[in-house]
Amino acid sequence: MDEERKESKKDQNNDKQPPRLNLKRKSDSGGSGPNKKPEVPWKKTSRTLAFWIALILLSVLFVQLYYGGREESVKIDYTEFISQVEDGNVKKVQFIERDIEGEFNQPYTKLVDGRRGTYTKFKSYLPFDDPDLVKKLDEAGVTVSAEPVSFNWASVLLSTLPWLLLIVFWLFMLRQMQGGGGGTKGIFSFGKSRARLLTGDRPKVTFHDVAGADEAKQELQEVIEFLKDPGKFQKLGGKIPKGALLLGPPGTGKTLLGRAVAGEAGVPFFSMSGSDFVEMFVGVGASRVRDLFDQGKKNAPCIIFIDEIDAVGRHRGAGLGGGHDEREQTLNQLLVEMDGFESNEGVILLAATNRPDVLDPALLRPGRFDRQIVVDSPDVKGREGIFRVHTKKIRMSEDIDLSVLARGTPGVSGADIANIVNEAALLAARRNRGEVTMEDFEDAKDKVMMGIERRSMVISDEEKKTTAYHEAGHALTAKLIPGSDPVHKVTIIPRGLALGLTHYLPIDEKHTYSKEYLEAKLVHALGGRVAEKLVFDHFTTGAGDDLKRATDLARKMVCEWGMSEKLGPVTFGKRDEQIFLGREISQKQDYSEKTAQEIDAEVQEILRSAQDKAKKLLSDHIDVLHKLARALIEREILDGEQIDRIMKGESLETVKVSDEGND
Repeated sequence: MDEERKESKKDQNNDKQPPRLNLKRKSDSGGSGPNKKPEVPWKKTSRTLAFWIALILLSVLFVQLYYGGREESVKIDYTEFISQVEDGNVKKVQFIERDIEGEFNQPYTKLVDGRRGTYTKFKSYLPFDDPDLVKKLDEAGVTVSAEPVSFNWASVLLSTLPWLLLIVFWLFMLRQMQGGGGGTKGIFSFGKSRARLLTGDRPKVTFHDVAGADEAKQELQEVIEFLKDPGKFQKLGGKIPKGALLLGPPGTGKTLLGRAVAGEAGVPFFSMSGSDFVEMFVGVGASRVRDLFDQGKKNAPCIIFIDEIDAVGRHRGAGLGGGHDEREQTLNQLLVEMDGFESNEGVILLAATNRPDVLDPALLRPGRFDRQIVVDSPDVKGREGIFRVHTKKIRMSEDIDLSVLARGTPGVSGADIANIVNEAALLAARRNRGEVTMEDFEDAKDKVMMGIERRSMVISDEEKKTTAYHEAGHALTAKLIPGSDPVHKVTIIPRGLALGLTHYLPIDEKHTYSKEYLEAKLVHALGGRVAEKLVFDHFTTGAGDDLKRATDLARKMVCEWGMSEKLGPVTFGKRDEQIFLGREISQKQDYSEKTAQEIDAEVQEILRSAQDKAKKLLSDHIDVLHKLARALIEREILDGEQIDRIMKGESLETVKVSDEGND
C-alpha cells in the first residue's frame, strides 16, 4: 500500500495478513452491583459533616471533664497534714472514707515537679485509724465534715472515653474498608464482582449508531429478541443461546456493538472487563465470577458483557511453571457458570476479544459460546456507512462526497474512520473555516494513513535529491507494471517516521492475492533501491524498511503459500506459540538443514528476480525517472494525475497543485 523510505517502521502494504491483535480497553465508571443506587450528594455531605461535628463535641467534652474540674490543690502526706493542723494553718477538712480534702488558712508553698507553687487547697490520705485526729482538729478550730462515697460518673467517663473513641474510630475505618460510608470498593470487598449495571440515565447507543457490521447486528438483534419474546422461539423447541462471542481486529467496533446491545435490549445489562476478575489475592477471580452470575440470576433475564475476555479465557496449561494457576481457576469457574450442573436460564453472556487464537477450546464450544460473530474490517459500503454515522454532527460543505472518501480508505477500521472525521473537523477549525471541506478530509486522511507531515525537519539538498529518486523509483515501477495498485500520491516531505512516501490506492477490495500480484509488489518495494543505484551508483540506508518487508513477503511466498516452483506446494516451519509469552516466540523447524538452505536460496532468487525486473524497467525509462524526480524536488508532492501527465510528456503548469500538508 505504501512504500516508505529510511526511518519507516510501519508496514503499510496491502497484504491481508492475520492482524496483530493488541489489547485495549476503555473502562467505564459505575457502581459495583445491580442494587447500587446513585447516592444523593447532599446526603453524603451531611453524613460527613455530622461525623466531624460529633468528633469535635466529644473532644470538647473530654477537655471540659479533664480540665474543668481541676482546682488549685496540692497533695500532701499525712505527716504534713498533722503538722499543718498543729500549726493552725488548716481551715476546714472533709472526709470521704479515707480521702481527706481541705483548705489552708494561709497559702501553702511547695515544690512540685521541680516548680514552686502556692496552693490554698490540699488533698491527703488517712493511712490508718487515728482516734486522736478528731480531737486535734477540734482543738485547732478546724471545721470538719464528712460525705459518703458516691458513684463518680466523671471519673468513669474519663477512664473509658479514650477506649470508646478508639473503638468508634476502628469501626469507622472497618466500614470504610468494607466499602461502606459512600465508598465503592473496599479492601474486604475484593471478592465481589466489579460488574457495572447500565442504567437509563446514561446516553444510549443503539444499532443506528453502528455501521459496517450488518451481519453482526442481525445476530445480536436475534439475541435481544430471544430475551424480549422467548415464547416466539421456544414454541418451536428452540433454546435461548448461552453466549455470543464477538471476534475481530482492534478498532472494528466490538465494544461499540456491546454498548448498542445495552441500549437496545431493554433488560438489565452488566458490563465489565476481563482484567477485572484478576487481582493479587488468590481465589478472587473465581469468587468474582460466582458473584457476577449470582447478580445475573437475580436480575434474569439479563445480559452480561465481558470485554477483552482473553484476559481470563486463555488456553489452560500454557503457563510456565504453574504460575498462572489463579487465571485457570477463574476460567474453570467461568466454564462451570456458563454450562455446568446449575442452569443459568435467562442469563446471556456476551464477550468480545481480538485474540480468539489464545482462547481455551472449552470456552468456545457450543453450549457456552453458541455464536461466534466475526466483526471484520468494513468493506467500501460499510466504510461509507461509518462515515455517515460519524459525520452526523459535523458541519460539512456541499462538495464532500462520502463515497469517494470510502473508496479512498481501503483496509481501515471504524476507529480509524472516526479519527479521520475528527481530524478533518480539527483542521477546518484550525484554518478558521465555517464548515469542513473535502480538502480538510483529504488532508486528514493523509495524516491518519500516512503520518503527520514534518516540514520543520532539516534535510540537505543531497539527501532530498536521493529521496526524490527513491520515491520516483517506487512510483514509476508501479505505473509500468500492469495490474499494480494505482499510485495515489508521492511525497518527499517527511511524514511520521519516513523521509518519503509513495501511497497506493487499490481500486477493488482484495481478499486473496495471486503470485503475479505479489511479485509486482516486490518490484515496487525494490524500485527505490534500484533507482538510487542507477542514478548515484551507491546504496543508502533509506531502503532498509523496503528490504525488510520485501524479504518477509518473499519468505511467506515460499514457506507459507507454496509459491516456489522449486520447493513445490509445501509449507515449512511450525509456530510454537507460548500463549502467555506472546506469539511466534519460537518456530519449530520441521525440515532438514538442506531444505533450509534451499528455502534461503529460493527467497534470494525471488528477490534478485524482482530487483532485476525493476532495474530493467527503470533503465528503459530513465528519462521519465529523471522527470519525476525533478518534479518531486520542485513540488515535493505529486498526485496520480500529475504523475500520468509527466509520463505522457505534458507540462504540469496547467495542473493545480493542492496545498498539501497545512496540518
